[in-house]
Amino acid sequence: MKFSTLLVATFATAIHAQVEMDRLMDLKTKQWDRMRAEGVFNRYDNPNARVQAVGPTACVNGKAGEYSCDKVNLLSFLSHAQMGSSTKEGNDVWGWTSADGREFGAVGQTDGTAFVEIDKAGKLIYRGRLPTQTVSSPWRDMKVINGYLYVGSEAANHGMQIFDMRKLLPLTRPKTFSIATDLTAIYKGFGSSHNIVAHEEKNMIYAVGTSRNLPCQGGLFMVDVSNPANPVSPGCVSQDGYVHDAQCVVYNGPDAQYVGREICFNYNEDTLTIVDVTNKAAPRQISRTPYAGSSYTHQGWLTSSTDMRFLLLDDELDEQDGTGVAANGRTTTYLFDITSLASPVNTGYYQSPAKSIDHNQYVINGLSYQSNYNSGLRIVDVRSAEADPTGKSFRQVGFFDCHPEDDAEGGIVEFSGSWSVYPYFQSGYLLLNSIERGVFALKYTG
Repeated sequence: MKFSTLLVATFATAIHAQVEMDRLMDLKTKQWDRMRAEGVFNRYDNPNARVQAVGPTACVNGKAGEYSCDKVNLLSFLSHAQMGSSTKEGNDVWGWTSADGREFGAVGQTDGTAFVEIDKAGKLIYRGRLPTQTVSSPWRDMKVINGYLYVGSEAANHGMQIFDMRKLLPLTRPKTFSIATDLTAIYKGFGSSHNIVAHEEKNMIYAVGTSRNLPCQGGLFMVDVSNPANPVSPGCVSQDGYVHDAQCVVYNGPDAQYVGREICFNYNEDTLTIVDVTNKAAPRQISRTPYAGSSYTHQGWLTSSTDMRFLLLDDELDEQDGTGVAANGRTTTYLFDITSLASPVNTGYYQSPAKSIDHNQYVINGLSYQSNYNSGLRIVDVRSAEADPTGKSFRQVGFFDCHPEDDAEGGIVEFSGSWSVYPYFQSGYLLLNSIERGVFALKYTG
């Protein structure tokens, strides 16, 4: 009887989560359809447009050109049209550094992936593009392992493109690569996916948000890319159903029984779900933790890659739905104490000064680089997590708002502005990809 009740409850939770994901995608699709009808995506394809004429511009007295900022300089910009996109709509962004130190960005667009190089002065140079494998989609995600780019998309039957970034090195003029002859491989174990999670240390890709009708049920779809030309799947994680995003690490935190094991922190629509994936044939769910105010658990990151005691989580619909502490519309980041992987505790939260929906964040040396839709890049000092686990001591230390249209009203809770940020270049240059504008090269000066 208990097993039957648990099964019914699990099924009901999965159905509710699918309804919420469908609602989220419908909200975005309707807004982007409206933006297309208003011509928003065509405003930045004029070579003489003001947004394209901006060169290196220091943040002075809270402004870098038309953009509000604090301790973040604008170095360069390329519109999606300048990067060869016919749809002129952006999404994800990632980066790669060559063996000789050259820095490149893979800029997601609805109709493919554009490639840019950031020169020593921070100037963006368009190097070429890789078209979508099938049709256009607003959702495209990419990561890099050992110089190979892995690209997934919500486009039907897209699979995962595998592209050798070293092909960019000899280019002297932009090249459109062939999806038939220039790919290292195309992985067809799944069709559509929502996000691509990379664990470089283990040569593993985890595709998440694949079809709920597959055996993985949208959970972690494991792909071993030790040989990029011949990727293979050793298994999947389906215990808690659909995973929206994840971070996978070789654990080195305070929970001694898991030290040295491969642990994935999954953002599962309405919970933080932690899984031991060391044994790919028999992954084990360690915990499943809901939290007050959840509306759609989206993404998150460990506050430290060394002590692994705390974790940040962002919810993509709490500001939109006005749930819990996010009812004021200010971007809300939830803080979890994960000292015990079996019993995470939501100890507090941080709220941005701006109204906006959160999307993606990555933490380096105690700074969370957050891409928060209409409020753009927000840099938050989270080093106080252990001393003050309420999150009240977190402080915004810099920002660059790539969506000036709503500045006068203090921000709006909509799905425009920035999609993601890449903060890992040794040069300190940052890439921020805007949905309607293009890619910005930035530098934090704090």
